[in-house]
Amino acid sequence: MKLQINNLFKSYKDPVFKDFSISFPENAITCILGPSGCGKTTLLNIIGNIIPPDSGTLNGFRDKQLSYVFQDPRLLPWKTVRENIEFVLDKNLNAPERKKQAEQLIKQVELEGFSCYYPAQLSGGMRQRVSIARAFAVPSDIILMDEPLKGLDAVLKQNLIKWFLPIWKADRRTVIFVTHDVDEALLLGDKIVVLSKIPANILTQVTLDIPAGTRNPESEVFKNKKQELLTALENKESG
Repeated sequence: MKLQINNLFKSYKDPVFKDFSISFPENAITCILGPSGCGKTTLLNIIGNIIPPDSGTLNGFRDKQLSYVFQDPRLLPWKTVRENIEFVLDKNLNAPERKKQAEQLIKQVELEGFSCYYPAQLSGGMRQRVSIARAFAVPSDIILMDEPLKGLDAVLKQNLIKWFLPIWKADRRTVIFVTHDVDEALLLGDKIVVLSKIPANILTQVTLDIPAGTRNPESEVFKNKKQELLTALENKESG
């Protein structure tokens, strides 16, 4: 079954979504791109069953296990790096296997030697790497990512993307990635959906055929797609 949201309505003081529909390809990365306040986080929270829709249907999500990566890493401060990851692993695993899987993920995000460190002993970028490793430690079907690279400098963003993609490619879970950054979306997304201001509608959708991890920001294809997305974001219609 496809992952679909149909005829979504959600309102706070004003409608955020009104008769809104969207679909997500499975085993791919969909980036939701749009200006601040357009409902991107609200959409993730509805998918994650954190907040209910006022009306509308979610199809294909009912039996899916979810994991999250937030802008704030939200690590347990009283647990070490390895313990934070082990905490979300399958409870049926024995202790040696839990340690082995946690250490493997720690290695994949290049934090070897930091297994016994506590979050307060790590830099912000290192904590976010642990958060990414922890999201993949959860035996989930879908990973929801809410602007996890926001506020990081360009080099750190590039490195986090570099650490994220090999882990994702190992099992290709469905990822829904919210961002306001066009370059992030183009570097990560298989599908990019641009939302308008509220009440949000879809201004454009872009599919990228070049595999993530091999895209060159200096290429003509990348530049043309970037201009297409920027033009959509500048569209003042709707809302």
